[in-house]
Amino acid sequence: MGDILYLILALVLIVVLAAGGLLVGLRRRGRPGADVSSVDAAGVDEALPTVEPEAEAAPVLERPEPVQGRLVRLRARLAGSQSTLGRGLLSLLSRDRVDDDTWQEIEDTLLTSDLGVEPTQELVGRLRAQVRVEGVGSDARARAILRDELIAMLDPDLDRALHLRRTDAKPGVALVVGVNGSGKTTTVAKIARVLVAEDSDVVLGAADTFRAAAVDQLKTWGDRVGVHTVRGAEGGDPASVAYDAVQTGIEREADAVLIDTAGRLHTKTGLMDELGKVKRVVEKLARVGEVLLVLDATTGQNGLQQARVFAEVVDVTGIALTKLDGTAKGGIVVAVQRELGVPVKLVGLGEGADDLAPFEPEAFVDALLGESSLT
Repeated sequence: MGDILYLILALVLIVVLAAGGLLVGLRRRGRPGADVSSVDAAGVDEALPTVEPEAEAAPVLERPEPVQGRLVRLRARLAGSQSTLGRGLLSLLSRDRVDDDTWQEIEDTLLTSDLGVEPTQELVGRLRAQVRVEGVGSDARARAILRDELIAMLDPDLDRALHLRRTDAKPGVALVVGVNGSGKTTTVAKIARVLVAEDSDVVLGAADTFRAAAVDQLKTWGDRVGVHTVRGAEGGDPASVAYDAVQTGIEREADAVLIDTAGRLHTKTGLMDELGKVKRVVEKLARVGEVLLVLDATTGQNGLQQARVFAEVVDVTGIALTKLDGTAKGGIVVAVQRELGVPVKLVGLGEGADDLAPFEPEAFVDALLGESSLT
């Protein structure tokens, strides 16, 4: 009997101990922080709070230089690079005795400046008449005579304004033409900067669809000043892109639309016909106010040949001369105006974004003659 009692007590004790162990285990598992993975996760959550992605910052737009400021700078650069021609002429005219040999030297100097045969003969004839009647007498008098005659050759009364004003709820439209390598696409972008500096709203049309690089370049330039660029598929119809650009300009109520046209070799008749088509298509929407021909001033007489071909296809209204720096000869300004009967409206001297400005005959001549007053 005693043995049975001891056996029962032992079994009860075992059950009590087993139940106690189970209860402790359950309490430990239910205690906060007991689960290592939970501790790790909670710690990570506290250490690395959720970071909201930052909104993309709006690009900082460039503010192009005002026209007046760039004019002063360009005059100074012209004076430094173009005065060789002027100095040469002044030294010849200022001689104590201006004889036939001197006049021949003057004529040769003008011809080598790309002035052209006919303008050179005309200028020499007028200078001879002036000197014969009034004489020279001094360097100052020689400078005054030469200045007056050169300015007259440039015809300062020509209308050099860009006719790109918004009228009848439609933007002013400019077609920019020229051969590849003349700086055509860059000039389109620089004209846009001139207009933006005057607080005009501009749309660019990348119609030089044969050159993907030109399209990308134009868009990049436009983005820098907040100007929208309309582009099409590579190798697509240039006239279609030009049409879309003008349509976009109308919808956006832009002041001006500048269209960069295809500029492969100017001897290709098909390309010239394409330019005519672009103009006809664009004018279904808005009048083309300007057809600007971009010429590289360093090409001299070759540039004149280019001008002749383009003028046969579209009615060129103005000329933009690029690279008119120390390597250019200056006389091309007179020669191309005489050839086409239209004014040089814009000149560029360098690679800078704002190295393009309206052409001023008086300032140009003063720079040729090395005048110190540039303001």
